Amino acid sequence: MQPNDWNDFQTFIAVARAGQLARAAAAMGVDATTIGRRLRRLETRTGATLFEQTREGQVLTEAGEAMLAEVEAMDQAASRIAEHAAAGGGIAGTLRISLSEGFGSWIVAPALRDFIEANPRLVVDLVASSGFLSPSKREADLAVTLSRPRAGPVIAGKLSDYTLRLYATRGYLSQKGLPERPAELAHGHRLVGYIPDLLYAPELRYLAEIEPDLAANVRSSSINAQHRMIAAGAGIGVLPCFIGDADKWLVPVLPDQRVTRSFWLVMHKDTHNLARVRAFKDWLTALVSRERGRRGCFEGQAFATGAPSPRSSYHASTTPFSLIVSGLPLRSMLLPACTRTQPSEMQYSSTLLRTTSLKRMPMPRRNLASSKCGLRGLMASRSGGTSGPEVTDAPSGADSG
Repeated sequence: MQPNDWNDFQTFIAVARAGQLARAAAAMGVDATTIGRRLRRLETRTGATLFEQTREGQVLTEAGEAMLAEVEAMDQAASRIAEHAAAGGGIAGTLRISLSEGFGSWIVAPALRDFIEANPRLVVDLVASSGFLSPSKREADLAVTLSRPRAGPVIAGKLSDYTLRLYATRGYLSQKGLPERPAELAHGHRLVGYIPDLLYAPELRYLAEIEPDLAANVRSSSINAQHRMIAAGAGIGVLPCFIGDADKWLVPVLPDQRVTRSFWLVMHKDTHNLARVRAFKDWLTALVSRERGRRGCFEGQAFATGAPSPRSSYHASTTPFSLIVSGLPLRSMLLPACTRTQPSEMQYSSTLLRTTSLKRMPMPRRNLASSKCGLRGLMASRSGGTSGPEVTDAPSGADSG
């Protein structure tokens, strides 16, 4: 019997996680024909059918499910061996992070230079898109989601609450008028928001929370596209404050109307202790801790168990970050201190940085979260020419928050 090829097992894992030959091929950087050939060879050598072909793609058979558990253990062992071998030269390998579009492109991407310069042998995949890759299916090493997973072999902890508000341009409001009550938004105003049947998370339903029966009539599946439309005067829309407050052309509308949501950090329970995963988790929690101190957009930190609902307000806290497995506390750790310099240009040493979002957005200007107190006050403060802290530019991507 010929010895098994490790590439065949890696192909098997890729198809099991992706669910389709084409997706697995794209993830591995080969063509679908090669993927199919490797699977047939593995099935021949094992004497078992590992996948069933369906309309949606490839589904594991019972034999495939049994093999997956064994091959994933081999994959984890290989990752640990690679980390030990590279220990003298720092963290190595590939780290794939799944983030919501807004958080990924406005908060993480501008700050990522520090992390990759500290880990020059690491390949970083930043997936900032509409929808999330699943750590439980090994599609990503870490994910920042809008809700806590209810099941699956994952470790999850609340990263932070964050605030959203209504925004518009001064030009739009001078033309259409400044609404004084939420009910006035339904009359004579264009509302920018998500496409209802393309929502990938219920947490993205904002308008009805501000006023029942409000509906957007200028719609996009992308929060960055919504921001661009609002900034161009297309209408009034809800944006995370870390986007709206960073754009000097936008002003808050009905500033007392706020929506609160949460970010959750999710990792697979079998890989959360890998050095590259731990390093990014620590870096990200420190980044959010720092942003909480300099912006009014991120609110409190909470234990994941018994945490406030994403739809409720939450006050700042110094509670340690808590990890949970299936709702049970695992361990807690204090957020590490971290400082960084803001990059003036995108230079990444020898680190290979990959992202699903390649468009470049104009540099957001001032962070006015602490000074916005209504349309007239904001206009006055801007006409006075005062400047606030700079926010680095961020590429666009494809969610909310």
